[in-house]
Amino acid sequence: MTDLLVSIFPIALLIYLMTRRKSVPSHHALPFVAGLMYVLKLTYFAAPLDEINATVVAGFLTAWTPILIVWGAIFLFRTMERSGAMAVIHTWLDSVTRNRVAQLMIVGWAFAFMIEGASGFGTPAALAAPILVGLGFPPVRVAILCLIMNSVPVSMGAVGTPTWFGFAELGLTQPEMLEVGFKSAIVHGAAALVIPIIALRFIVSGREVRKNWLFVFLSILTCVVPYIILSKFSYEFPAVVGGMIGLLSSVFLASKGIGLDGSAGESSPRDHTIAPPRGRLIRAMFPLWGTVAILIITRIPQIGLRGLLNATSPCWSRSFGTLGEIGITPSLVLSFEHILQTDVGWNMKMLFVPAIIPFFVISAVSFFVLKMNRKSVAAVWRDSASQIKHPMYALIGALIFVKLLMAGGENSCVMIIGKALADATGKHWQLASSYLGALGAFFAGSNTVSNLTFGGIQDTIARDTSLSLNRTTILAMQSVGGAMGNMVCINNIVAVCSVLGLTGKEGFIIKRTVIPVIIYGIIAAVISLML
Repeated sequence: MTDLLVSIFPIALLIYLMTRRKSVPSHHALPFVAGLMYVLKLTYFAAPLDEINATVVAGFLTAWTPILIVWGAIFLFRTMERSGAMAVIHTWLDSVTRNRVAQLMIVGWAFAFMIEGASGFGTPAALAAPILVGLGFPPVRVAILCLIMNSVPVSMGAVGTPTWFGFAELGLTQPEMLEVGFKSAIVHGAAALVIPIIALRFIVSGREVRKNWLFVFLSILTCVVPYIILSKFSYEFPAVVGGMIGLLSSVFLASKGIGLDGSAGESSPRDHTIAPPRGRLIRAMFPLWGTVAILIITRIPQIGLRGLLNATSPCWSRSFGTLGEIGITPSLVLSFEHILQTDVGWNMKMLFVPAIIPFFVISAVSFFVLKMNRKSVAAVWRDSASQIKHPMYALIGALIFVKLLMAGGENSCVMIIGKALADATGKHWQLASSYLGALGAFFAGSNTVSNLTFGGIQDTIARDTSLSLNRTTILAMQSVGGAMGNMVCINNIVAVCSVLGLTGKEGFIIKRTVIPVIIYGIIAAVISLML
């Protein structure tokens, strides 16, 4: 019991610091609790000094993955703003529909659904949020909406990575893996009938939602129905294909006014805003469609680029004695193995992580496509560098904290908390299993890492014959939990706040996104009983 209380204390303290009335900014709170966790690991848990120091180094290096992604997203949108492209896109969206609910569903739901299917890594909220803010929606509320919306497609996000890679070590057969994916899609599909409505209510009134209910559900179903159908045959393409179908369908429905309320005050006639010329619109949207195209091309295994960008055979490596071994591959996969002569290691796929490709590359091409002058380009660099400073400190603190929580294998703080949850529920574990997945995403910022971390525990519990649990159902619940945990994931919250230029709002957001997580878990529990 003492181990459990000590393991929980830094997490509880972090939540308190970030959610109290006079909240502590994340770039102060996260480094502080990381330092506290470091002390607890060395004192109470008596962990080896070299191992803990190596974990800190790995956490510091790992933090540069989300830092570069966030910086890349900021850079891309500063490029679009300075070039005038964002203004053209806003004019086009207003010409399609000026109905607020429709705009939120097109960008915050369908567009983000497609981006999650192609990329993951928290990019959907980072891409969708600035567009919505540019349309006049309040930034903090947009951040909350985007975080909540980016949950349903996540189990099949990044071309199915949370499923096929997250459970890779469990020895599942291909039919079992497909069954896990299909069951998770069914649970997500049921939750999708409720969760987007909750997200919308953070920005628009219940009256507006009710007046446009038909469009809302058509937008949801055009994403979710293909998502569920495809998951029966594949766990790689359901989200990206479902998102594409849903986005095109939502734009078409909105342009025709199908399912939308046209009364005065709720929406404005389409002819109030004239659509920009097609050529100008295509050019202005290049940063977006160029980003999506590169993400799809580099993520689909059958094309072949995915393997090249993930090649791990080093073309150069060198030992630095007690510090460790550093290596680099032709595809710029950096590695640092045996840090401080321990088993702790780190690697970063520079060209696969959505930072250099696509964000910085597309931004560089956009300088020419959008005909930006040197002054505007310099302003993009200056603005983005200034905006990433505080998030950088927050993310470094977050990743060091997470790495320390996960250090220690079976005796890690994460495992202690996970086992305590399992012991507390016993035969009723199926009803609570999704919350363990959410806990993993809260810690690690990733559905994939949550599945890698807790998939083994979930599988062990499912195989306990005395509990009579279905293996694929429990693993599906783990994956669903990891997806819904994206709403409260510190990394994602810091990322979307950074892109929107929000400071000190992380605690405010967590207090509001935790409610949909609880509701999601209840829906998942009910549907799992039917499975």
